[in-house]
Amino acid sequence: MPFPLVRHKLKIMDPQLQGLKFDSNGLIPAIIQDAASKQVLMMAWMNRESLAKTVETGKTHFFSRSRNKLWLKGESSGHIQHVKSISTDCDQDVLLIEVEQTGAACHEGYYSCFFRRHDPSARDWKIDGQRIFDPERVYHK
Repeated sequence: MPFPLVRHKLKIMDPQLQGLKFDSNGLIPAIIQDAASKQVLMMAWMNRESLAKTVETGKTHFFSRSRNKLWLKGESSGHIQHVKSISTDCDQDVLLIEVEQTGAACHEGYYSCFFRRHDPSARDWKIDGQRIFDPERVYHK
């Protein structure tokens, strides 16, 4: 167990995690960063249960607001995130989770979800990244 901080059956988090400030919907934003390169890979929402599962398993779990359910990052694509560290900001209302990313973080096939860069001289966003996989083949859409 990489992060033995949660007694899963009792759903009791350690005092550090209990002190986090979740919003009125019981959610906290989680910024996911590559542990080696420090590149920001994605942002997703966590509730207490997804944070507990993340700590227990060492793999990122999130809460989908649109589907109203927990999800394991990579459950469809196989592109799992292995947690290396969890930090919080000074207000304790945002998480920064450093991971070792397997494959790509973005469901559009890019390593990072932040592959579009603003270019004031252009009409559209500039694609700043290389597609690692074809989403239609991975997600069978």
